[in-house]
Amino acid sequence: MQSCEISADSTDDPLSSGLRRKRQPRIVVIGAGLAGLSAAKALLESGFTDVTILEATDRIGGRVQSVKLGHATFELGATWIHGSHGNPVYHLAEDNGLLEETTDGERSVGRISLYSKNGVAYHLTNNGQRIPKDVVEEFSDLYNEVYNLTQEFFQRGKPVNAESQNSVGVFTRDVVRKRVKADPDDTEAVKRLKLAMIQQYLKVESCESSSHSMDEVSLSEFGEWTEIPGAHHIIPCGFIKIVEILARSIPESVIQLRKPVKCIHWNQSVSKEIERVADHNSDLPEEDKGSDVFVECEDCEFIPADHVIVTVSLGVLKKRHESLFHPRLPEEKVMAIEKLGINTTDKIFLEFEEPFWSSECNSIQFVWEDEAESESLTYPEELWYKKICSFDVLYPPERYGHVLSGWICGEEALIMEKCDDETVAETCTEMLRKFTGNPNIPKPRRILRSSWGSNPNFRGSYSYTQVGSSGADVEKLAKPLPYAESSKTAPMQVMFSGEATHRKYYSTTHGAVLSGQREAAHLIEMYQDLLQCRS
Repeated sequence: MQSCEISADSTDDPLSSGLRRKRQPRIVVIGAGLAGLSAAKALLESGFTDVTILEATDRIGGRVQSVKLGHATFELGATWIHGSHGNPVYHLAEDNGLLEETTDGERSVGRISLYSKNGVAYHLTNNGQRIPKDVVEEFSDLYNEVYNLTQEFFQRGKPVNAESQNSVGVFTRDVVRKRVKADPDDTEAVKRLKLAMIQQYLKVESCESSSHSMDEVSLSEFGEWTEIPGAHHIIPCGFIKIVEILARSIPESVIQLRKPVKCIHWNQSVSKEIERVADHNSDLPEEDKGSDVFVECEDCEFIPADHVIVTVSLGVLKKRHESLFHPRLPEEKVMAIEKLGINTTDKIFLEFEEPFWSSECNSIQFVWEDEAESESLTYPEELWYKKICSFDVLYPPERYGHVLSGWICGEEALIMEKCDDETVAETCTEMLRKFTGNPNIPKPRRILRSSWGSNPNFRGSYSYTQVGSSGADVEKLAKPLPYAESSKTAPMQVMFSGEATHRKYYSTTHGAVLSGQREAAHLIEMYQDLLQCRS
């Protein structure tokens, strides 16, 4: 092995502290989700040897959580690989044979993903009637046309008028309503059905965006989110297999589970408590006591580091940024955290002995006729179930059994999370009876549901650009600390990764993976001379 030292003479060199001249940098990754694992994997494969992952929970995967029940695997978190061309998650799945059992029906090319593209969606009203297929198709064409208009404000730089309040929901509801009411060919009854369908489609859209309401999603920025070309894919054996593939090359000793972080002390802001602990810790080398960063864990351990990659969710940053960082974050970064949006999208799986739905039905969509003229999608606490937009049929039944997957988002999802299984199962059964007009639907034999909003380690599902925020805020969130005039001179003590830090692919698994690889690449470039010398 070749031996060499890096000169510490230059004050412009971020390595000039002298701490890294004779040893590898100490890198701590906070979070063992897709972003954290991707960063650690890239660092270790590039030759870094002092890498530690701190994970607050008792498992790896973060917002990927596959649950095995019988022979089937159910996804409480990430479900689809969105797009294939150049998608690192797709290539991991394809290269490792994870898509061999994926059926043609599970390769959806639609904008809104279902578990199967086979069959048709049943749009049912709260009066127990099915909306005619031709009416659904006409409305769907109109809605998708207006959806495409929402993309143009960012993509073509179109100005946003004051009436829309820069809101996707307000704009969509207004334009679709005007077109429905102006259609000379529809009867008043059909117009009323289409007006009611607006709210149902916006609920679906809110679940996709993980927002409380599409009224909160920025119209001027909505089109910056970029869709990767190619079909959406489901991994039959579970999305957790992607996590396991990423972790395969990471030594077990690198990952510390049940290791929640209390505070990140950066910019050499070592508190008296840390100094006291360091003075009494015979295992801590003298040079560690002056480290740029200390990670303080809930179990009172202080871990010295040269670089920390923070991959916690935007929801955790919103809740804990004041106490999680010492000194506090710069105002610019705090503003970005506060302006960007994250909310909760939950799933409710119901397993039945036998299907009560027809073989051609791939989803049941709930259309409340009394919402034809509604403006708000916020409900009283006791009516939380009205936010459930649909139940998808899990396909194929040979794999899953007879299972429906319900979707609910926003504040109502948090209310649902507080209810017990019995209450949720009973409420969903009553809804299904009401909308199908079939009072004999039995209660499900089993229920499984997510709780991303109330989980203190996540506090939400994924991010979106809230009204008042922009892609520039995503960039500010991703910017390492402390700030420097040039990335070449930035010490990068505290770095940020995770889906919310990717400007084009926020809210996706591939955005999380790419963000982890991005931060690893910064460190690989910074230490390229050291890595080459020791190779």
